[in-house]
Order: sequence, then C-alpha cells, then structure tokens
Amino acid sequence: MTNPSINPIVLEDVLAIIQRNPDFCIMFNKSVLITGASGFIAGFIVDLLMQLNLKSNAGISVYALARNEDKFWRRFEYYRNNPLFHFVHSDVTSIEPERIAFDLDIVIHAASLASPKYYGMDPVGTLAANTIGTGKLLELARLKKVDSFLFVSSSEVYGQPAKTPTTEQDYGYLDPLNIRSCYAESKRMGENMCVAWNHQFLVPTKVVRPFHTYGPGMSLDDGRVYADFVRNVLDREAIVLNSSGLARRAFCYLADAVEGLFKVLIHGKNGEAYNLGNDRGEISIVELAQILQKVYSDRVSSISINAPVVDGYITSNVNIVCPDIKKIESLGWKPRLSVKDGFVRTIESYINEP
Repeated sequence: MTNPSINPIVLEDVLAIIQRNPDFCIMFNKSVLITGASGFIAGFIVDLLMQLNLKSNAGISVYALARNEDKFWRRFEYYRNNPLFHFVHSDVTSIEPERIAFDLDIVIHAASLASPKYYGMDPVGTLAANTIGTGKLLELARLKKVDSFLFVSSSEVYGQPAKTPTTEQDYGYLDPLNIRSCYAESKRMGENMCVAWNHQFLVPTKVVRPFHTYGPGMSLDDGRVYADFVRNVLDREAIVLNSSGLARRAFCYLADAVEGLFKVLIHGKNGEAYNLGNDRGEISIVELAQILQKVYSDRVSSISINAPVVDGYITSNVNIVCPDIKKIESLGWKPRLSVKDGFVRTIESYINEP
C-alpha cells in the first residue's frame, strides 16, 4: 500500500461524531486500551480516538491490542509514526496484568470471535476471549484503578428472547449443550464477571449489547448474510440467501453504534448493561436483499433463495431480533441512519477504498 490513508467514508463518519459530541473532552489526556483493535467495531473506535487527537489535540494515548501484527498494520498504517499510537501485540487471553507497564485510564474490551462461522470451528477460542480474556482485563483494570471498563457484549445473551422488542431484562432460553451457545454463554459469563469485579473490587464496569451491526470495514467472508450481500453487490453477483429470508433483524450502522457505545462509556451507570441497536432498522433478510437489488440494479441482476448453507456456519433459530433502546436513549443517543442509507454508505466505502 502506498500513501496509506483512512477510508474517506469512515473519516466523514468519525468527524461527524466528534462534532456532535463535545463531551469527548472527558477523555482528553487519558490512556485507553482497546482489545481486538483490528476488528470491525474496535477498529472504528481506534480511528475515532486517533482523529480526536489529530483534529482536537486531545492527547489520548491509544493502546491498540491485536494478535495478528500484519493485519494490524494493514489496517492502521496511517498511524504508525504517531507518538500517541501504540501497538500491543498479544492475545487477550495471554495478558499478564502485573507486567503491563504503561498507565491506563480506560479499557474497552472488544476482542471476540463474533462470526457464527467460528462457533463450530473454534468454540474454545470463541469462549476464551469472553471469559479468560475478560478476567485478565478486569484484573488489569483493578490494578491500574481505571476510570472506566467497557465490555462489548452481544444481543446473543438473550437467547430466545422472552419478548420483542427486547429490553435489558428480557432473557430467554439458551441451551448450554448446543455448540453455538459457546458465544452467547461466554458473553453472559463475561457480563457477570464485570458485575462481580464491580461489586467486589469497585472496578467501574459497564456493558453494551450490540445488535446486528454493519458498516465500512466489516469482514465480507465471515458467513454472515448481510456481509454476503455486500460482497455480492461488489462482485456483481446474484444476491444469495441460504434460507427463506423471512427472519427479521434490526440492523444498526457502525458509526451510530460506536457513537452509542461512547455514550455508555462516558454517561452510563456502573454495573449495568445497555442495548445498542436500531429499533427502526428491523427488516426481513429478503427485504434487505430487495433493497440492495433495487439500489444497485446495475450490479445485481437477481436474488437466489434457499441456496445451500455454507459449510461450518451454524445458523440461529431466533426468528425476530429487535432491541428496546429506551435505556440508552436516556443517555442522549439515538441511531441516525436508515437501513438503506447505511448499506449504501457501506458499499460505497468498499468501492472507494483508498
């Protein structure tokens, strides 16, 4: 890559968030550790903090933890020589809290294998980051006496939701003997660990539960249907559904989700969890396919339904997933982009990738 630069749509999204949120000044001159930094949500968090430094002289020391060094620098080459940007090369389960030498004020734990493709391939690795890794980071937070610890959990903790839209108390059935539960059960345990460290050691923990989040930078080969659709559009292929497409999901654009995440980090209550999603973005999978075909009719000629399921992908048996977001709205956040507008921005970010 020559003259590497941030994706222009990501930059536009980040700067809009910064302009709307003067309360980011609370984070100025702090040291922040972000785990899973090369990942989808965490990568955007890193960009936002670094752009705060570049545009607002925020003085935030960003410690970005990732396992794969090559992937990390492909993602963040444009920050390589910035003195406030630090690469921490480690698996989150291998951290030795007592050996971390740098000062630390905030921890954002976003390291996780979030794709259903991995739940059957690597269930141990999937659950380890959410349990062993969370324990290591909570102990680090205790030792460093941090100002805030944010655990990025998942809407999967609700299992078969007791009702829809789903509030933070509407837990449903989850089978611990189903291999797919490795993700949801470990996220549940990670949340309980956050509550335990808060209760026993007064570590200021907060939890966000993202629902279906999409946007620039998401992996297009992890088997999730909406990522497949974006890849189909980019490759000028028919949109392929491995089901009837009748399942309904509430889709939230990445920039909206990260803005909400920071609302919880800055204003949320310790020891509590917040849904993070777009209740107005609920749509069936086939309706999403139809929207993309209509917008990109020059690229997508048809929709194929009930194609064979990709090997290794473990499907969900939950028909409707939609959050109740009244709790996070009370912090002053609401999602902004419609499903159509968000997916157009997503696709254009790949078409115009630097």
